[in-house]
Amino acid sequence: MSARRTTPAARIGLPVAVAALLLFTLFPVYWMISTALDPKAVTRGSDVLPSGISFEHFTYVFEKGNFGTYLLNSALVGFGTILAAGLLSLFAAIAVARFKFRFRTSVLIMVLIVQMVPLEALVIPLFIQMRDYDMLNSLLGLTIVYVALSLPFAIWTLRGFVQTVPKEVEEAAYIDGASWWRMFRSVLLPLVAPGLVATSIFAFITAWNEFVFAYTFMKGSDKYTAAVGIYQFFGENSTAWGPVMASSTLVTVPVMIFFVIVHRKLGSGLAAGAVKG
Repeated sequence: MSARRTTPAARIGLPVAVAALLLFTLFPVYWMISTALDPKAVTRGSDVLPSGISFEHFTYVFEKGNFGTYLLNSALVGFGTILAAGLLSLFAAIAVARFKFRFRTSVLIMVLIVQMVPLEALVIPLFIQMRDYDMLNSLLGLTIVYVALSLPFAIWTLRGFVQTVPKEVEEAAYIDGASWWRMFRSVLLPLVAPGLVATSIFAFITAWNEFVFAYTFMKGSDKYTAAVGIYQFFGENSTAWGPVMASSTLVTVPVMIFFVIVHRKLGSGLAAGAVKG
């Protein structure tokens, strides 16, 4: 059977389409970084190229804007959310996927309903609850809120990964004399690792970029996250575009690095635990 021939239009159209897509997605990132490095960011206008290269805006956001503290707060909250949401959602997903108990279907329906509720509708109830528990202006309290927001998606996603693991694999581990903990650590966990990576990305981005809860719950500037820290450069009558873009770059780059580190593991580990060593 002869190979399908590619028409000249297709050979030309595909690179053009890819170039247009890259331009559409990458140009905002270029504009952000180039404006952050432009010493005349306020008067740049629509010029595609910056007037020069300078790190004065980055220096300003660290020295005058206390942005190092905000980045640290975001990192603490973000990684705390990953650890707590990953652990809780994994055990919850195993429970609803492997064990039969009353109201299991109701639990899954409630998870979906919580996922559908707009975040804005939860601000006041959660604010009152955090106030009653004396957890306002607390990074721990904010982390708990982000864990609660991440759990519905994480549980539903990991449930699908757990269900794809054949029960025969777990039974074979039991026959070989493995305890439940050994089976979980050596068999089930490697198989659902791609799901954990996917949910960790979602949880980290949720905690890193969220603004409304962080701005509402945090009253002390030393407890602000990076997303709230950017807001301080917006004035009532003017905006410091250089610091805004510099701080936005500092917020964006860690997420990109985190994704580059973990994205290769999304497709790995699906059969890692099924091989008996």
